[in-house]
Amino acid sequence: MTDFADPLAATRAWVETFVVGLEVCPFAGREVARDSIRYVEVNASDPAAALMRLVEECWHLDQHDEAETTLLVLSEGLEDFDDYLDLLGMAEALLVEQGYEGIYQLASFHPDYQFEGEAQDAPRNYTNRSPWPMWHLIREAGLERALAHYPDPEAIPERNAALMETKGREALAASLATLRGAAR
Repeated sequence: MTDFADPLAATRAWVETFVVGLEVCPFAGREVARDSIRYVEVNASDPAAALMRLVEECWHLDQHDEAETTLLVLSEGLEDFDDYLDLLGMAEALLVEQGYEGIYQLASFHPDYQFEGEAQDAPRNYTNRSPWPMWHLIREAGLERALAHYPDPEAIPERNAALMETKGREALAASLATLRGAAR
């Protein structure tokens, strides 16, 4: 049995069962099959150290083309969504400052993710809810290649929002709670 109290095990299970299983990201299945996703645990209780770890991961991806993307799982220190958003803003600015704009981008996920203008319990929020706070560091070039071969990529967010409505908040919350297990 998988120990979901382990942030990396919970994240892998979330990627396989939710992101790939429900095709929330239509490109993730290929990367799971290729084993090209890096999972890195980062203690974010020291924000400066977490930001440095993000830059180090950019350096790693610079040197390792076989890794398409990295999920930096922020296991400590960013349980509060507002604190998470503050550090995310710093992380995005740091990528620009370090010359990585257009090379890598960050997608963001958090157990309490809430889109601006959405109710806290809206099912749509679950498209960006994850068992642990995380930054998804994505190669822009790989994303552009994937999008070029996908019909109507602009429709993905609305398709996912409709899927979350169909699944329902209660089922989505239960699934996420299972993955969070003893972690929360």
